Amino acid sequence: MTLYSFAKRMFRLQFRLMGWKVQGADNMPNEGPVILAINHVSMWDPVVAACSIPRKASFMAKEELFSIPILGTIFSKLGAFPVKRGQGDMNAIRQSLTILKGGGVLGLFPEGTRSKTGEIQKGMPGMVLLMEKSQASVVPVKVSGTRHMFTKGWGKITVVIGKPLTPQILKAPEGVENRREWIAEKIMQAMIELPEAK
Repeated sequence: MTLYSFAKRMFRLQFRLMGWKVQGADNMPNEGPVILAINHVSMWDPVVAACSIPRKASFMAKEELFSIPILGTIFSKLGAFPVKRGQGDMNAIRQSLTILKGGGVLGLFPEGTRSKTGEIQKGMPGMVLLMEKSQASVVPVKVSGTRHMFTKGWGKITVVIGKPLTPQILKAPEGVENRREWIAEKIMQAMIELPEAK
């Protein structure tokens, strides 16, 4: 058993005890390149999202985390890789495309940082570049209940997985001034419109 599989099994057990619910799991493609576009309210969001799908997912994480002794090594072994925020990080882009062109799953937080209010913010157009170059489907994911799950008692953790948005579905119409921003907005809107988990 790999470290990823072991960690996933342990966290799933913990999350079940915390009332974890996943809705729309059958929307996740069984194969082929996929970008998970996930809202971001807590440091636990990538763990919860990864545990909610059957496939292995690799996540971008801010490079500062990889400088923390031991923790950075664990992140790397779990398939995470660093990204320099606020600039075009070519190493992160290349790593992302390697994952996607290999038919893998890439987890992204298109808001770029955690939402302080919990409301879904504007999406960054970088994910659209990755979609176009890899022809990956984008799967919108809405996570809730993670913000205070270990600090204010155990709350209900829910994950809603939307239907895949293919590059064909997300094609911008003629005349759109900023195509990638338009597509990013459509992806974020699909995330906002996901129903609340029952």
